Amino acid sequence: MKTSAKRKDFVDELEEMLPPARAQRAKKEAEKEIFRIRLSELRKQMGVKQEDIKAFTQSGISKLESRKDMKISTLVEYLANIGMGLEIKAYPKKKKKVDEVVLLKV
Repeated sequence: MKTSAKRKDFVDELEEMLPPARAQRAKKEAEKEIFRIRLSELRKQMGVKQEDIKAFTQSGISKLESRKDMKISTLVEYLANIGMGLEIKAYPKKKKKVDEVVLLKV
């Protein structure tokens, strides 16, 4: 059996044990944590050190990378400084005849 299949089964079992509202809150918190990790990892993958980013202080980068949320303008500036762009899309959550739409691409 694959590890990912085992993990999926385990996560499904845990989710079934929680009340739906609590499971949803846990998912949102997990998404925020993943976001924070991804920012730091993305910067490292681009070969940029915290002190190399001139638009922010090193402590500012550390705080930014550990935040649960931030303004889009701050994210755009951070990504631009590590050599990345940003694309934000809107899409229907339920199956509709509406396609996803790019709201912002910088």
